Amino acid sequence: MLKILIPTLMLYPIVWLTPFEWMWPCVLMHSLVIAVASFSWFNNLTMTGWSALSPYIATDNLSTPLLVLTCWILPLMILASQSHVAREPENRQRMFLTLLVSLQVFLILAFGATEITLFYVMFEATLIPTLMLITRWGNQTERLSAGIYFLFYTLAGSLPLLVALLTLQNDTGTLSLLILQYSDISPLNSYADKFWWAACLLAFLVKMPLYGVHLWLPKAHVEAPVAGSMVLAAILLKLGGYGMMRMLTVLEPLTEQLSYPFIILALWGVVMTGSICLRQTDLKSLIAYSSVSHMGLVAGGILIQTPWGFTGALILMIAHGLTSSALFCLANTNYERTHSRTMVLARGLQMALPLMTSWWFIASLANLALPPLPNLMGELMIITSLFNWSYWTLALTGAGTLITAGYSLYMFLMTQRGPLPPHIIALDPTYSREHLLITLHLLPLLLLILKPELIWGWTA
Repeated sequence: MLKILIPTLMLYPIVWLTPFEWMWPCVLMHSLVIAVASFSWFNNLTMTGWSALSPYIATDNLSTPLLVLTCWILPLMILASQSHVAREPENRQRMFLTLLVSLQVFLILAFGATEITLFYVMFEATLIPTLMLITRWGNQTERLSAGIYFLFYTLAGSLPLLVALLTLQNDTGTLSLLILQYSDISPLNSYADKFWWAACLLAFLVKMPLYGVHLWLPKAHVEAPVAGSMVLAAILLKLGGYGMMRMLTVLEPLTEQLSYPFIILALWGVVMTGSICLRQTDLKSLIAYSSVSHMGLVAGGILIQTPWGFTGALILMIAHGLTSSALFCLANTNYERTHSRTMVLARGLQMALPLMTSWWFIASLANLALPPLPNLMGELMIITSLFNWSYWTLALTGAGTLITAGYSLYMFLMTQRGPLPPHIIALDPTYSREHLLITLHLLPLLLLILKPELIWGWTA
C-alpha cells in the first residue's frame, strides 16, 4: 500500500518545486507511473480476504478495482485540464494540481481503510478539494450555489452516519472491518435499530445518489471544471456504493425488511432520470443525469444482497466510472471549441472533427451497454439478480435500459450528425492530447472484456 501512497504524497513537492514550464509534464509522468504501479494490487486477488495488510489500510477484492481506478483517473484529469487552466497565473495552476493530488490521497485512504472511522473521515475529507474545484474553477456564476448544494446534501446525509458509527462502536467495541465480521451484534428489532439502519445507509445513498436526493449532482457536474466532473463521475459516486457494500454486512437481519422503499426508489429513478435525459438541452446535464440512472441500478444490485447483485454492482461501478469520465472529456472538447454546452448550437461536428466522432460513437455505445462491454456484464447481472428477487422489477429495469439506449443515441446524433450550423466558422483541430485522453479511458474498458475477473469482487 505504501509503495503507492508515498509516491502520491511526493507529488506535492513535485507540484510546488518543479520549474513552471516543466510542472505539467513532470506531474503527469509521475502520476502515470503511480497508476501503472497500482496494477500490482491485482496480483493479490486470488487470495481470499485481505492483502497488503497493515493495521489501518489494506486491500481486498472489493476495494482493489476501485483503488486502481482512483490512481488511473489522476493522470487523465491532468491531461484533460491543461488547456482549461492554461490562462491562469502560475500559483493557481499549482494550487489546482495540489487539489487533484489531495483528492487522490484521500480516496486511496478511503478505499483502503480497514477502520470505518478512517473511511468516514476520508469520505468527508474528499468534500473539501471537490468543493474548491467547483467553486473556484467552475465556468458559470451559478457555481457557488452548486457548491452549496453539493456540500449541504452530502453533510446532511453523513452526520447521521457519524452518530450511527459511534453507537456501533459502543455496542461492539470496535469499528475495524477485520473484526466486525466476527463480532456478535445484539439482535436488531426495536424502532431505534431501524433508525440506526437508515442512518448507516443514508450518507451513502445521498452520495450514490439515490433518486430523490440526487439534485446536487446535476448542479455540481454542470458547474464543475472538466477535472471536477471526471472525478465526481468516476470515483466520488463510487464511494457511496463501496460504503454500502461494507456496511451491509454489519446490518444483516434488518436489510431484508427495510430495503424495499430504497430499491423501489432506485429503480424508479432509473426510469425517471432516463426520461429527464431525453429532454435535456445541456450536454453536461444529460451526462450527469445518466450517471444518476446508472447508479440507481448499482444501488438496487447492492441492496438485494446477493453475490450476483454485488458483483454486477462492482462491475457496473468500474465500467460506468471509465465511460462517464470519457463522456465528460468529450463534452469538454466540444465546449472548448464552441464555448457552449447547448446541444442545438453545436451539432453536425462529424463534418468538422471526424476522428472525434468515432470516439463519441464508442463512448455512447459503452454508455448504452453494448455487448460485450463490462457495462453490459454489470447491468445484466444486476437485472438478473433483481428479477430473481421479484418479477416486477423487470418492468422498471427493462424500461430503464430502453430509455438509456434512447438518450445515448439522441446525444450522439444531436452532437455529431446533421449539417454544421452556419455560426460555427472556425474550429480548432483535435489535439493528440485529447485523443490520448479518450484512448486511456476506453482502452481499459475494452481490455476488461478479456479479463473481467479483475473486477468481479468477492465472487471471483
